[in-house]
Amino acid sequence: MEGVDHIIIAIGGNLEYNKERKSVTCLKAVSVLRATHGIRVLTVSHLYESAPIPSSEQPCYVNGVLLCVVKHDLFTPFTLLDFLHRVEKNYGRVRSVPNAPRTLDLDLISYGNLCFETQRLVLPHPRVHKRAFVLLPLSDIYPDWVHPKFGYNMLQMLETVQGQKIRRFET
Repeated sequence: MEGVDHIIIAIGGNLEYNKERKSVTCLKAVSVLRATHGIRVLTVSHLYESAPIPSSEQPCYVNGVLLCVVKHDLFTPFTLLDFLHRVEKNYGRVRSVPNAPRTLDLDLISYGNLCFETQRLVLPHPRVHKRAFVLLPLSDIYPDWVHPKFGYNMLQMLETVQGQKIRRFET
């Protein structure tokens, strides 16, 4: 497959979709990505359960991370973001207010070493280094990842999120 840049996508949700468990929705979304021409999923992390950030009365989230490569002529960062939003919508995601509960959340965390900021997209994701629910699953599958903007390695980033409540999800 063209392109050797690793693409990191976080996956999660804290609401059931179609009376299915949150973990089932996440795994079905991974299956959609695996079946998409131009995307090759290399590996998927374990799923984790975490409290909402910022703290709220919402249900807990189920989160994971996947590592993939894409055909750059088919998926630029912006077309990949649009595709991820369509998958979310197909699984009942409604975008109302920031941090609202959701059936599915697919975040483009990084696209190789690209660093840029637009109104639509910031790469790498602006809060990746502050979120245990992304870093812990990411450390499962890509422990050598270095934040392309700040140069932080995985151990440095994990140290800063030690107080966040997260546990491996048992199906």
